[in-house]
Amino acid sequence: MFQNINEYAARSVSLTPEETVLFNSILEYRKVPKRTRMLQAGDVCNFEAYVNKGCIREYIIDGNGAEVTLQFAIEDWWVSDLASFQDRSPCDMYIETLEDCELLILTRDSKEQLLSSIPKLERMFRLMLQRHLTVMQKRLYKTISRTAMEKYLEFVKRYPTIPQRVPQHYIASYLGISAEFLSKLRTKNAKKSEEVPQKPE
Repeated sequence: MFQNINEYAARSVSLTPEETVLFNSILEYRKVPKRTRMLQAGDVCNFEAYVNKGCIREYIIDGNGAEVTLQFAIEDWWVSDLASFQDRSPCDMYIETLEDCELLILTRDSKEQLLSSIPKLERMFRLMLQRHLTVMQKRLYKTISRTAMEKYLEFVKRYPTIPQRVPQHYIASYLGISAEFLSKLRTKNAKKSEEVPQKPE
């Protein structure tokens, strides 16, 4: 149950066996069924969740009532509304499971307990936050500067398993295009791949 998150932590800090046991004891293991809305706009987010198994979507609803996917969180990622979690302010986003998920949960109180007991884990969460901000910054840049095909290819490279795991209209909303246009891009890319000459054996 804790192997993946312990390996995640080990990439940032070195925990003693006793610290590892304490770390794991503070985490709340939770199974969350597919299509569960874990957070909705107006709520105050009171969790940071490590995705041990499954896929989760973060999204907002724009002024026209359309859903805009902000991020997919799959195995070895954390999911939360960081601003709401830190400031205890109402959030603007929705968080929904797209698959049956197994999560390791920290509430605001349990995270404070964890960091008080094992201060070195501050580094793990700092690096996690930096990673999240880097991803969002790159996403903003690519949204502005890349063509639709370039954004699609970058998405497939970054999330190679996602196209087989989630409905295509969620991917389209992430890319900022229609589902019909995404279908055309996929067809065009597939034909292009078929036209690449194969190396002789």
